[in-house]
Amino acid sequence: MNKDVAPRALQSAATPVGTHEGYMPGFGNDFETEALPGALPQGMNSPQKVNYGLYGEQLSGTAFTAPSHQNERTWCYRIRPSVKHTHRFKKIDLPYWKSAPHVDPDVVSLGQYRWDPVPHSEGKLTWLTGMRTMTTAGDVNTQVGMASHIYLVTDSMVDAYFYSADSELLVVPQEGRLRFATELGVIDIEPQEIAIIPRGLVYRVEVLEGPCRGFVCENYGQKFDLPGRGPIGANCMANRRDFKTPVAAFEDRDAPSTVTVKWAGQFHETKIGHSPLDVVAWHGNYAPCKYDLRTYCPVGAILFDHPDPSIFTVLTAPSGVEGTANIDFVLFRDRWMVAEDTFRPPWYHKNVMSELMGNIFGIYDAKPKGFVPGGMSLHNMMLPHGPDKNAFEGASNADLKAEKLENTMSFMFETRFPQHLTAFAAKEAPLQDDYIDCWTDLEKKFDGTPGKK
Repeated sequence: MNKDVAPRALQSAATPVGTHEGYMPGFGNDFETEALPGALPQGMNSPQKVNYGLYGEQLSGTAFTAPSHQNERTWCYRIRPSVKHTHRFKKIDLPYWKSAPHVDPDVVSLGQYRWDPVPHSEGKLTWLTGMRTMTTAGDVNTQVGMASHIYLVTDSMVDAYFYSADSELLVVPQEGRLRFATELGVIDIEPQEIAIIPRGLVYRVEVLEGPCRGFVCENYGQKFDLPGRGPIGANCMANRRDFKTPVAAFEDRDAPSTVTVKWAGQFHETKIGHSPLDVVAWHGNYAPCKYDLRTYCPVGAILFDHPDPSIFTVLTAPSGVEGTANIDFVLFRDRWMVAEDTFRPPWYHKNVMSELMGNIFGIYDAKPKGFVPGGMSLHNMMLPHGPDKNAFEGASNADLKAEKLENTMSFMFETRFPQHLTAFAAKEAPLQDDYIDCWTDLEKKFDGTPGKK
């Protein structure tokens, strides 16, 4: 359990970087934190009167009766109850942000696809107007599946706030630095970090250094969790202590403001007269967090063969099928390659899972050309994929001494559902039409001579 008692208030993007207070370590911890001394009730959740004239309110991330090891909720002590943070809703359109099911009859999703980085726009884009959906999978209404997005952000949200009733968001920056000013505190992220923003949490996104570009996995299903390590044991991969949750911070500011809500794939806007980021103290285990991908400790083969890529799973969102994820978030970072008599890059593969990859920086070993930082690829379920000719020839004939892959960081959003391309992904994003041809010049090497390799 963590407790913080230093007074603090949320600060705007104009505030010098790093001046807001810090973070509490741990993943799934039961935290407690207060921005004013004595604001957090002790020994009970709902006293008759809360100090400072605050309102007590619970934010539930799971059903009340969820098993205790999965049950998530946070008690908030705020200046106004959140019923004051919405009024009458008006439906609005954010045409580039799509939700599943979204199957465009004019788009072919069956295939192996790769994109160059989506270029920055000349116009001003916020977190909401700059979201570009690439694929959707499952059904937002039945709370299964996901969507993958590219975000392009040039401008901060000003007196504007957002929350998704549909999903939690896994944010993977590739360029620029963002600040998420949330109800429960402040998170700053940059490339090689990620952030998890829970379903139902209100926040504002500000640009600290732009323009900003990155990737988003929108998770409709069960929350992300750490994968079971099995025989690996208690250490390596992603360690709980390296996840950071913000300490309490609040705004007490009257100003005409807009709150946008994503609900069942639709967007609605409501007008209020103040900032909704007014939680002065809170305790619980339902909260945003950030994670530095450079702290991920990869494990792998130390004698021969190549383990399944699941060995690199950072986070997993389970489905109703044991061991088959709604989403896996998988990281390919720098690491040592030492396996003997082994084809070291990822092997050729056809998979029940659909794999969307993104490149944060550097060169990916299975595709040394064409898969560039900011780019993406999609290998849908049961479609073969693997190294191109140059990667195959290089790995097949390499001197297999110990080698460190350096200056590389790519990731994968993998799901049990087929990922359907949006019209933006198929017609507007910089699709590499010749990607499928990267395997054309692979040669037949078969020789029936006994014993010949």
